Amino acid sequence: MNITPTAIAGLGMTQLGKVYGRTPAEFAVEAVTRAAADAGLALADIDGLLVNPGVNNDTDLRLQSTLQLRDLRLLTTIQGFGSSAIQMVQYASMAISAGMANVVACVYADAPLKEGRGSGAAYAGGNRPLTGVEALPAAAGLKSAPARYAIAARRHMETYGTTSEQLGAVAVAARAWAAMNPLAQMREPITIDDHQNSRMIADPLRLLDCCLVSNGAIAIIVTSAERAADLAQPPVHIWGWGQAHPGYTSYRDSNFGLVSGAAQSGPAALRMAGVTVDEIDIREIYDCFTYTTLLTLEDYGFCAKGEGGEFVASGALAPGGSHPTNTGGGELSSYYMWGMTPLSEAVIQARGQGGQRQVAKNDLIMVSGNGGVLDFHATLIVSPHAKTR
Repeated sequence: MNITPTAIAGLGMTQLGKVYGRTPAEFAVEAVTRAAADAGLALADIDGLLVNPGVNNDTDLRLQSTLQLRDLRLLTTIQGFGSSAIQMVQYASMAISAGMANVVACVYADAPLKEGRGSGAAYAGGNRPLTGVEALPAAAGLKSAPARYAIAARRHMETYGTTSEQLGAVAVAARAWAAMNPLAQMREPITIDDHQNSRMIADPLRLLDCCLVSNGAIAIIVTSAERAADLAQPPVHIWGWGQAHPGYTSYRDSNFGLVSGAAQSGPAALRMAGVTVDEIDIREIYDCFTYTTLLTLEDYGFCAKGEGGEFVASGALAPGGSHPTNTGGGELSSYYMWGMTPLSEAVIQARGQGGQRQVAKNDLIMVSGNGGVLDFHATLIVSPHAKTR
């Protein structure tokens, strides 16, 4: 199949973090409006809209009417949880290649934080009741994402000798990048001791192993590379993508905790891009937990399976390291907008607009999206250069 070259031409970001008094739909309208303006387009130029409705389905197809968009040729919701952002880029690109649309806006918005309530309560409740066998994990105490990821992290530790201090190195590196990002929620540097002294959330995961909770929205504009070349911002060319959804987390003898969908989606994206993992300059990894970063880097092949702990502890991910990773601070220290967190930073780095944190060599950037508890995965490779391979 011949794929029309596509590019990300616009990026729209609202204020992110502890921003109260606004609905997800209101955030979404602002983000899409900003993304169009960033690209030098009018809202009327948009003929495709892909909406990630969030965990509570707070934003849906009615966003078209709120934005006063007319005669859309493409309109749907995409729900792959943390993998949704990359899926939206993929489907937008395929729609453009098929002639279904010319300019597609992709948006994620959320407002789980409530004033006067702790962030730990942000995602509590609102989910459908569980019955029968499906309810057994919750009955055993696995009632939250940290608890479920803790099981995965513990298996990696028991199998490969990964340590809590090595997970802490991921958090320290992310915070070092966030210190240079004016949009980051947490900019105060931290140490391994700070990590080890942070309270336990779900053994072995501590507070500083866990991502932030944020209100806000991020949107991007995808169009053909040819059209993007004439717009207001430097095009961020889309070179390759891949998806993988293991579906084995509840099965006996599965590789849960040891191998994620990144092991399949990463190579697929690399093959489509026509590059190798050694050619990647920047990694923007979905980091809902420090362990997720470590596992994804292993599965992508940046280090051997089981050697992720030593790799991240070496300083490779931090500013000045050999493998710049999560250069805006990621979800651990910057802001948590599901898969739009790593994707937005990839756009910023590809454009060369990272300011103090800009990585000098930005020819190829790998982006990951992870959903559920290692259930869903998507990978994207972007570049400031048009694809020639």
